Amino acid sequence: MTTLVTAPTTRREQYERDGVVQVEALLDAAEIATIRQAYMEQVERDRTAVGAIGEVDENDVLARYPRFMQPHRRPDLAIGQLARRYLSDPRIVGTLTDLVGPVYGAQSMFYFKPPTARGQAMHQDNYFLRAHPETCVAAWIAVDDCDAENGALSVVPGSHTMEVVCPEEADAEESFTSGLVRPPEGMEAVQTEMTAGDVLFFHGSMVHGSLPNTSADRFRRSLILHFVPQASVEISRFYLPLVDPVTGADVTIDEATGGGPCGEVWEGGAH
Repeated sequence: MTTLVTAPTTRREQYERDGVVQVEALLDAAEIATIRQAYMEQVERDRTAVGAIGEVDENDVLARYPRFMQPHRRPDLAIGQLARRYLSDPRIVGTLTDLVGPVYGAQSMFYFKPPTARGQAMHQDNYFLRAHPETCVAAWIAVDDCDAENGALSVVPGSHTMEVVCPEEADAEESFTSGLVRPPEGMEAVQTEMTAGDVLFFHGSMVHGSLPNTSADRFRRSLILHFVPQASVEISRFYLPLVDPVTGADVTIDEATGGGPCGEVWEGGAH
């Protein structure tokens, strides 16, 4: 599938119906080049600064290119400044406001996904963020052109209407994360195709994931931002403080307590 836009409908109507909206060319080529260069320079210089080191075996290609977690909390790094900037970018925040109302920034991540890297099994983001009573919303920025070959996202339109469920064990040959959430009965995953600069916005309960990068020489880099509606009253501890995209100030709401529907397993936090 090359696009998730289905006219005639507004983005808000599509989001409410499908839980996902693809906006093409939201960032321009120069911006994407700046993001790509900064993150590649950082991972070559020091992959431990914000990298999730230890998630995979040292022989895994993802040990060389670990996902970067919460770089916006490192204003001393170029990648941190970029992540913080896009958490407040009016194009991204404006789209989110149209979809769900005013938001706070909650998370920034960067995935390198080089050739041969495993994907991430189908999952739901709010399993990790635990935003309540609202849910999180992702802004998934393509930093490379991506499709099935290099491990672009697959999404399950309509699955955002389901509750967050407890994952089962994922196939470790296919996924670097351990949890798997299967699509609801009667719903199927749809393969996305994106051009660098496109942004995929999707609901925190929507089931999504990706397969391994089987290309010979194509990275599938992505800058992923998570937001929560300002109506949210609590969130998992890992995501505090939040970021006010208007003022840039840190914002604190209550920590989500207890293990949620999945017991203590839920307490892992980092997504």
